[in-house]
Amino acid sequence: MTATDQAISTARIAAAAAWDKQGQDLIAFDVSENLAITDIFLVVSASNERAVGAIVDEVERKLQAELGLRPTRREGDRENRWVLLDYLDVVIHIQHEEERELYSLERLWRDCPHIDLGLADAAAPSSED
Repeated sequence: MTATDQAISTARIAAAAAWDKQGQDLIAFDVSENLAITDIFLVVSASNERAVGAIVDEVERKLQAELGLRPTRREGDRENRWVLLDYLDVVIHIQHEEERELYSLERLWRDCPHIDLGLADAAAPSSED
């Protein structure tokens, strides 16, 4: 099984929204083979808490406006160090760059296929530890 077209479209819209708010090191993993609960993990970094909050707000706004979607779950927005937005088929992790480095989700999911987000300049982090 692979990620659905709808999940890929959702991830691309969310990625574009994050990129518009200076999200960094965007990467999406097709985790559908490994997890029954979701198809895609989208991971985004930001340099500070304010940027994390701005990215979260823009992703939510864009997915609501374009697809009529609201997250079924939102966690971590009080501290804005690592905010998780759960859209069922797509789970978006917006992390302060220090949390991103510490928890290294890329290392955990590196064996999963990457999804092309259609953002030419949003290259994934180069180190895969």
